[in-house]
Amino acid sequence: MTGGKRVRRREPRAHWVLLALAMLVLLAELSLDGYVTHAGAEDGDARAADTTPAPVAATAGAAVQRLESDGRVTSRALPARTIALTFDDGPDPVWTPRVLEVLARHRARATFFEVGSRVNEHPEIAREVLAGGNEIGSHTFTHVRSGTPAWRMRLELTLTGNAVAAATGRRPVLLRLPYSSSPDALTGAEFSAWRAAAPGYLLTLTDHDTGDWRRPGAGAIARQIKPGIVMLHDSGGDRAQTVAALESAIPRLQAQGYRFVTVSEALGLPPAPAAPAAQRWRGQALRAAQLAASGLARLLIFLMIVAVVLGLFRLAVQLGAVAVHVRRVRRRHRRPLQYLGPVSVIVPAYNEAANIAATVRSLIGNDYPAIEVIVVDDGSTDDTSGIVERLGLPGVHVIRQDNAGKPAALNTGIRRSRGDVLVLVDGDTVFEPGAIGRLVQPLADARVGAVSGNTKVANRGGLLGRWQHLEYVIGFNLDRRLFEVARCMPTVPGAIGAFRRAAVHDAGGVPADTLAEDTDFTMAILRAGWLVVYEPEAVAWTEAPATLRQLWRQRHRWCYGTMQAMWKHRGAVLQRGASGRLGRRGLGYLLLFQVLLPLTAPMIDVYGLYSVLFLSWGRAAAVWAGFTAVQVATAAVALRLDRERYGPLWSLPLQQIVYRQLMYLVVIQSTVAALLGGRLRWHRMIRTGSAAIPDRV
Repeated sequence: MTGGKRVRRREPRAHWVLLALAMLVLLAELSLDGYVTHAGAEDGDARAADTTPAPVAATAGAAVQRLESDGRVTSRALPARTIALTFDDGPDPVWTPRVLEVLARHRARATFFEVGSRVNEHPEIAREVLAGGNEIGSHTFTHVRSGTPAWRMRLELTLTGNAVAAATGRRPVLLRLPYSSSPDALTGAEFSAWRAAAPGYLLTLTDHDTGDWRRPGAGAIARQIKPGIVMLHDSGGDRAQTVAALESAIPRLQAQGYRFVTVSEALGLPPAPAAPAAQRWRGQALRAAQLAASGLARLLIFLMIVAVVLGLFRLAVQLGAVAVHVRRVRRRHRRPLQYLGPVSVIVPAYNEAANIAATVRSLIGNDYPAIEVIVVDDGSTDDTSGIVERLGLPGVHVIRQDNAGKPAALNTGIRRSRGDVLVLVDGDTVFEPGAIGRLVQPLADARVGAVSGNTKVANRGGLLGRWQHLEYVIGFNLDRRLFEVARCMPTVPGAIGAFRRAAVHDAGGVPADTLAEDTDFTMAILRAGWLVVYEPEAVAWTEAPATLRQLWRQRHRWCYGTMQAMWKHRGAVLQRGASGRLGRRGLGYLLLFQVLLPLTAPMIDVYGLYSVLFLSWGRAAAVWAGFTAVQVATAAVALRLDRERYGPLWSLPLQQIVYRQLMYLVVIQSTVAALLGGRLRWHRMIRTGSAAIPDRV
């Protein structure tokens, strides 16, 4: 209270907008990589659909053509005894340097029509091209095909110009459209693209197409090297035949008096002009973005592979642990139930009027011989304690205290209890009749200090309820079995857990310095040297959040509290014995599968969208179907272990749309809050009284 007014404490906000913006930036980067890698993929039939010829002035002209301001096409041919070698599709880190080596050895010069995206990948090779006295022309940014809209062609040429400017400081003025050939083969689409998008560029076609991309043999390629403009390739595959053809043809033709020069030199044109500083800066930014996008795509592919491998490894380990645990539980259940002395049930309650009567009745109605129930009313503002008192049930005691938090209420109840076996219960949980007797049986083993029961979702109607039901079943029946077999159970849930009083004493009572007191408490018991086990037949029903907002608040508290507990017990990683098992097995598992992998999951989802946009739809669908099939199979195993119906499995694929993203955001926000040292208060869920044993049980 400040100045007589209540200060409202703000809830931690789910930063959907920030996450959405981050994902959009990520998708934009991936889309750039998709555009560079896939938008201009080579297609040998790219010109087949276009049979419309270009205007006669172009098709009947020479190989180098200019579009005048009045729309006329003028052209020029190379002088006699002049050969302009041209190389398309580079630069290539393997073949371009080998071509340059041959040219330099024979003092020949050539023109390289380079793809802008490849210039960004290998700017040093572009500079090497110019350093050898050669020139660079534009071959579009992604090797885009003819028939491309004018705006796309303008974009392609602008990006290529920027890339060449950043790499060499020069602005290209020669243009060769991908898949183009000699003037008489110029199509209407190619001419339209040049006219609409490339004013100021000299369209450079060819007089002789060597067809070296077909790899017809070095001799066949060499025979096509004749006076005029000659088309060759320095990228796009194995160009050994092209290099060999140059080695034989250049000295032979030079000996006959032919000269090998660039297109501009042959026509007496000035060299490519220097690029303005702004264009060079844009090119540098473009290259940085492209390289970042390429690295990001490779990183996400790596993460996907790691996630798949880890997921399959986790499933295999879980199934192996399940087999061991099932046999262990069967042996345990073959022994008759034992009386282990009086059991004290502690129920911390804060404004639990909706459920407290059902909770207390279910506890007293259990078939264990000696049960005392202590309800600690932690400063409730409703009629929680009055409801319990009016029940008038024997063996039920009510303790009232000022609001001090759940750990304080639990410790109060523990101090006032009489039994050496303690059962800690949430105020919204309903026990099955045999739950307490079954829950405490593992404590007959003097090494066991705590037992986790099996919590089930009572309000499992609707999608949200089904999703939480599946999550509980999978978490309890797979992870908890694994944790018991590995002797590193990190959490006995607050809803249903049994504890030996000596173990509680060794742990120092229920801690109050983390939000996940049940996890913190269990870790302390493990580190004290006690075993913690899971009893699947001890079943209690709890009310799960009924809205996304309530779910967010609950899971944010759980996740943040778990991170606090992990940090608090981090020293266990370097210790031996029971602490070491918790640190290296339990904390390692939680860190990997509940923190790190969820943090990367949104990026993988974005990569999935990228795959749909730029890769094969069938491949993306197959990957998604594979992931979903593994999830459904895992859930089916867990449901069978818990003797639950398979009906809710149909809702599992829909989790990808809303529920899974909410869980990702919970982990992300909790991680940010933990790194920034933020504080989060305990959040209480609004109860509706829906915690009850279903009729079918």
